[in-house]
Amino acid sequence: MAIVNKGDVIVVNENDEWLGTVEKMKAHKDGILHRAFSVFVLNSNNELLIQQRAATKYHSAGLWSNTCCSHPIPDESTMAGAHRRLREEMGFDCPLKELFTLRYKAEVDKGLIENEYDHIYIGYYDEAVHINLDEVSAFKYISLDELEQLMIDTPALFTPWLHLAFPRFKAHLSTQQVNA
Repeated sequence: MAIVNKGDVIVVNENDEWLGTVEKMKAHKDGILHRAFSVFVLNSNNELLIQQRAATKYHSAGLWSNTCCSHPIPDESTMAGAHRRLREEMGFDCPLKELFTLRYKAEVDKGLIENEYDHIYIGYYDEAVHINLDEVSAFKYISLDELEQLMIDTPALFTPWLHLAFPRFKAHLSTQQVNA
């Protein structure tokens, strides 16, 4: 049985097929394609729960992003990883449904590169949020239209992957009835 390093990410090809693992920082320094997930949680008012990344994050610190995002650890499904990180970052869990995948590559700060095969999930939640201050410095629920306008007016306040995923997420909601 292989030893699993929880600091590793899953390296994939353009079809999201497993190729192996690599240390997370090496993946981001070298721009290696790896598996990721992004969770978008809405409340009953159809407002999106967004988070401001903690100032101590290794990249994109202080930027606003979707509810949570990360990487599955080796031998963990993207769905299991999404639930794990939702609990770890936001202090709750809820049913999730995969909406689509997003293949993107973006330069982030500190010379790092996000090169991800990103699985996008949706959930619904109206209860208390208990953020982990090591991961998240603030959170709020915001209407999709207000978020869209803020991203146009002040793009530098938001993560690169939110700029890529949010338009598809919003378009998906407008064309399909989604129930988690």
